[in-house]
Amino acid sequence: MMQAYEGYFQDGRFYAAGTAVRIPERRRIILTVLDEPARDENLTLRLDTISKFLESIDACDEEVPDFERIKLRDAEI
Repeated sequence: MMQAYEGYFQDGRFYAAGTAVRIPERRRIILTVLDEPARDENLTLRLDTISKFLESIDACDEEVPDFERIKLRDAEI
């Protein structure tokens, strides 16, 4: 069965829009890069904010506790 996923490409990774994507091993893939930006205008700002947050945690000299999984907007993180 053929499937299609919409998303965006950043820092060498593909991010599916709002869903987790599992691609079976050893499948033929056709990737089409469109000549248009991602639809979410706030996406870059949110991704930059998350990156800065993670960089701050990495740079922190304090012990960082493990966080339990939570649900935001019905999506498990």
